[in-house]
Amino acid sequence: MEMRDLLLMCVEKKASDLHLTEKEPPILRIDGKLYRMGSEVLTRDTLKKMVYSILSNTQKEMFERDLELDLSLALPDLDRFRVNVHMQKGSVEIAFRRIPLNIPQAEELGLPQIVMDMARKPNGLVLVTGPTGMGKTTTLASMINLINNERECLIVCIEDPIEFIFINKKSIIKQREVYSDTTSFASALKRALRQDPNVIVVGEMRDLETISTTLTAAETGHLVLATLHTPDAPQTIERIIDVFPPYQQQQVRLQLADCLQAVFSQLLLPRSTGEGRVLGMEIMVATPAIRNLIREQQIEQIPTLLQTGSQYGMRTMDKSLKELFQKGLITLDTAMSKIKSPEEFRQL
Repeated sequence: MEMRDLLLMCVEKKASDLHLTEKEPPILRIDGKLYRMGSEVLTRDTLKKMVYSILSNTQKEMFERDLELDLSLALPDLDRFRVNVHMQKGSVEIAFRRIPLNIPQAEELGLPQIVMDMARKPNGLVLVTGPTGMGKTTTLASMINLINNERECLIVCIEDPIEFIFINKKSIIKQREVYSDTTSFASALKRALRQDPNVIVVGEMRDLETISTTLTAAETGHLVLATLHTPDAPQTIERIIDVFPPYQQQQVRLQLADCLQAVFSQLLLPRSTGEGRVLGMEIMVATPAIRNLIREQQIEQIPTLLQTGSQYGMRTMDKSLKELFQKGLITLDTAMSKIKSPEEFRQL
């Protein structure tokens, strides 16, 4: 098996991921489901040769030192791939996430209009959240693309690794890869403030230093777009605040209340037809009432405002799931597996 052939198969079958693991044939994830490709299993030696065939000498050294490696891969005439190399029971294994060359438009993704409206904001913090593999990077790329098409901005993107590749249109887009172009998210963020940006994109808010610098950037008049691995808006706010030591948390609440513009929490759900997936999204817009709840540490009341804030474009995930079910886009079983209030959903 050649690595290029496997990646070509991944592209042709429109898989989101390719997994190569010992004692298994190549495995593709298509529309959220895993499919084994053929019956020929991968041995430990074969797997190591295949993985090392796509690594540079420097990358091999980094992997052998850290036993983990993240990188992006671009082969001629193929989509790009985000790659993670890791060890499992002493075997070198690899996971690929396919990144399409074309950046999807908001309409193709089914993004609500409010998402694009937030991309047009001159400043503040916009967060795209959700579990891994739920399309956060694609949503972020669509927002960046809209800015690139409409406004003359300098956009600094800090990513690990670089995924979608942007071509400058009205905007100038600088894509900096952690470990290749900079030592860390936090370091790149601090320097970005001196690079005359209008928009800063943070691939992932991972730690206290990154989150702190992100809040500062949003406070100082920049539009900051970032992702976080949290399931909904209330938990997103709590995660950001809880990262800080107790003596700083009140100050962070005030910062967050002032600079936050919106939180979009998303899920990708299997379509009722069995082919493809559809986007479900909880939307929280930072209205004066939401800002006040953050300041007053009354996060548990946010879901009530999401339910009653439809005039601002807000909605809960349960409402999004209800709409998708009513349109026939998802099955009842799919909706019931994700909702928070089954009884209320049945009444709806």
